Amino acid sequence: MEFTLIGLWNQMGGVAKAVGIILIGLSIISLYLLIERQLVFFRARIKSKNIALKLAGMLKNGQLQDALNLSSKKENKGSHLARVTSAAIHEYMEGKQANLSPTEQIESASRGCDRSSTIFTQELKRGLNTLATIATSSPFIGLFGTIFGIMNAFRGMAVTGSGGIGAVAGGIAEALVTTAFGIGVAIIALWCYNFLNARIEVLGAEMSNTSSQMVDFFIRRRDSEV
Repeated sequence: MEFTLIGLWNQMGGVAKAVGIILIGLSIISLYLLIERQLVFFRARIKSKNIALKLAGMLKNGQLQDALNLSSKKENKGSHLARVTSAAIHEYMEGKQANLSPTEQIESASRGCDRSSTIFTQELKRGLNTLATIATSSPFIGLFGTIFGIMNAFRGMAVTGSGGIGAVAGGIAEALVTTAFGIGVAIIALWCYNFLNARIEVLGAEMSNTSSQMVDFFIRRRDSEV
């Protein structure tokens, strides 16, 4: 028996090969989700950076409608800063049109920020459940291949009528390869999950900070109007 990846693959049974193909597919999915989410996060940061100064200037000059129009544009939909700002201004202006008290307008804007942050966070987390499932299930999928590898080892013993290493080497190698592969895929998926989750927490903190700034802006606006 040739103890190389190709040699081991050729010696593996059908079930073990199927397990290997599944694990390869799961590793590709994990890497795809890592890259796809990274692009989403990158666009969110770039778009937010591009409009941050414009929004700040509009708000400083009291141009709420202009700030709402800018943050609500379709091309800024992927910006976490724009989403929170748009929700805050929209709810504030809706409250003003409904003749709510200044304090109630601010509370309405704050709730709008919270809702927008929650919705956008869920959008950012898209695919993370898949990564978590891959991370937890991959070792068990590998273990499934391990069982059949051990069965092949026993089958080799039965066929040869010997318990020598030559009779069981193929099955044992097959079992170890699928186990190692399953653990490797789980590590990749877990690393991707933790990395992306950490990035989402950073964006969540930025949305929370923006929400706080918007509430402070409306409070100062209320006090200046009194």
